[in-house]
Amino acid sequence: MFKKLLLLICLLAAACSSTATPTSAPTPTLDAALPPGEPRAQEFLAAWERADYNTMYGLVSSETQAKLAPESFANRYTAAQATATARFVRAQLRSALQEGEQLRANYHIEWDTALFGTLQADHEMMLSLQDGQWRVNWEDGLVWPDLKGGGQFQLQYQIPRRANIYDSEGKGLAVDGKIVTIGVVPGEIEDEASLLAGLSPILNLSSDELKAKYASAGADWFVPLGDVPFEVTQANAEFLKTSGFQLRESAQRVYRGLAPHIVGYIAQITADNQAQWKERGYRGDEWVGAAGLEAWGEPYLAGTHGGTLTVIGGDGSIVKTLADQPAAPSRSIYTTIDRPLQEGVEKILADHTGAIVVLNPQTGEVLAMVSHPAYDANTLISPYAAPVGQQSFLNRATQSAYPPGSTFKPVTMAAGLEKAGLTPSSTFFDPGYWDGLGEAFRKFNWNTAGDGTIDFVTGLSASNNVVFYEVGKRVQDVDTFALPNMARAFGLGHTTGITGVEEVAGQIPDPDWKVANKGEQWLPGDGVNMAIGQGDVLATPLQIANLYAAIANGGTLYRPKIVQKIGSNNEPPEEVWQPEIIGTLPVSPESLRAIQAGLQGVISGAKGTAGFVFRGFPQSAAGKTGTAEAGAASQTSHAWFAVYAPTEDPQIVVVVFLENGGQGSYNAAPLARQVLETYFGLPLTPPPATPPPGPADR
Repeated sequence: MFKKLLLLICLLAAACSSTATPTSAPTPTLDAALPPGEPRAQEFLAAWERADYNTMYGLVSSETQAKLAPESFANRYTAAQATATARFVRAQLRSALQEGEQLRANYHIEWDTALFGTLQADHEMMLSLQDGQWRVNWEDGLVWPDLKGGGQFQLQYQIPRRANIYDSEGKGLAVDGKIVTIGVVPGEIEDEASLLAGLSPILNLSSDELKAKYASAGADWFVPLGDVPFEVTQANAEFLKTSGFQLRESAQRVYRGLAPHIVGYIAQITADNQAQWKERGYRGDEWVGAAGLEAWGEPYLAGTHGGTLTVIGGDGSIVKTLADQPAAPSRSIYTTIDRPLQEGVEKILADHTGAIVVLNPQTGEVLAMVSHPAYDANTLISPYAAPVGQQSFLNRATQSAYPPGSTFKPVTMAAGLEKAGLTPSSTFFDPGYWDGLGEAFRKFNWNTAGDGTIDFVTGLSASNNVVFYEVGKRVQDVDTFALPNMARAFGLGHTTGITGVEEVAGQIPDPDWKVANKGEQWLPGDGVNMAIGQGDVLATPLQIANLYAAIANGGTLYRPKIVQKIGSNNEPPEEVWQPEIIGTLPVSPESLRAIQAGLQGVISGAKGTAGFVFRGFPQSAAGKTGTAEAGAASQTSHAWFAVYAPTEDPQIVVVVFLENGGQGSYNAAPLARQVLETYFGLPLTPPPATPPPGPADR
């Protein structure tokens, strides 16, 4: 019995020991003779990130190359990415599984797009070993997974309507509206002389210019002669019913003919700049801001484009909506421009080359800014417009800098009072000339008879060069950088930072500047010339206006501003632009009062250089004449005049600059008076018939 039991136990033990142990499935192994395929997959993806489609094409299978030319292969990628507004691609290999002569590579792709942010997907590509080289078995899904089988992307843009630009009272300066093309059918004209005479002022073309447009046309042809806003055709409706006219309406940006250098204009995207606009999400054929507020305010005025990206099957049906981005609405720009004042100033400057700037000295707001010659923005978007001269596009108020002449003298006076130990009652002797640098370098006062003994304040009123030569020398003897630094503190030598219009910095030289730019040492004569606003000193009319605004308001330098607010009919989101202080004049209250007194004397003092212009003007005012050498001796001087009023509570600053305009007192000051009269609602005073006796003030 015991033996049987022992045998049974042994049999059971043997049975247990013979149970099979489970084994895992065999793992893929690399044939030692085969090259690894993963580096080739990495190479393909890296080439895609570089947009190196030639390298990518060289890595695909011979079957793919037989079906697709290199250009067609590259186009599959570029077309899809362009439709999706992709700016660049990131492609990352996640894993690779090689089984013999086949490789399965899993990767992740991200497209950074202009409209939809980041689009991302996961996909796989197969590689095969061909003639000892790994090749990608290419298919359309390798462009984007949803395109597998030959699908295509389709993009429907959502483009907001362009917003408007308004004046300070909410009246349009640039709006979306109707443009009417006025044309003729030559064979239908009955009274040609009357037609041409009536049409000439409407299109601002002579009768001969109009006739030349249709002279060689067929009798039954429609010949476009020019574009006008819809309102112009309404105002001339009866005349335009004359036989021979045809009118054709179209939707278009309409400009109201005011402040073109501020408002700017739009232009259609061209082939040269299409790529940069597409990177911003634009379709590529839009009209966009090209200058002025139209250009600066493009993000506001155009809003943000939106769109829907879909995958379209071979039958044209929508297979999938891949991305949808709603458009953001456009926002209007409200300016600080006073329309009646702007209109008046444009008329005042119409017969001159130059600029006029009008500021509110208490806020820095630009009430009017005019540059002439100017242009009509409506003609720039008309296919029938004549070319516009380049000088018409130049904003002389901000884009050109000129020697400021005697309008610079308040800066010199400030430096003399603050740095050279002078006081408002300091006196000087003027025999009509100045020998402070030696007789060989004698300089003359514009009044060659001389003013005799004259105090500092009266010296400013009389624009006495002898006084300011001497002040310039004394300041320089203390510190050669004192006058340049004072000029910079008054806002010269650097841009004002005004928003919406392009500007230049002007130029304030100093010893370092002269060495760096001319390779020459600073001489005593440099500081003396600078003291009267000559030499290498350059300033824009806007800078001079801002300088005088700071003097007028008690010493606060504001950043000039044109933009009042951004919004839409007082509805959110609305962004109001507050006055911005950018500096304080580094002068004591006593010194500032002395400068103000000198400027008041220009208009009301016995020796004031502009007294004859402002005789009978009912408001108190303070100003400064300037006549600046224009370079070559043969060139006529530039004429300047700066003024603010009323002196007890300044509301307005006006700077008139006339390029090669002659005397500041005789030519620029009368225009400034007319600007003030326009602002205060007074009748305009004609300029003096004859200049005052004596040479020009400097």
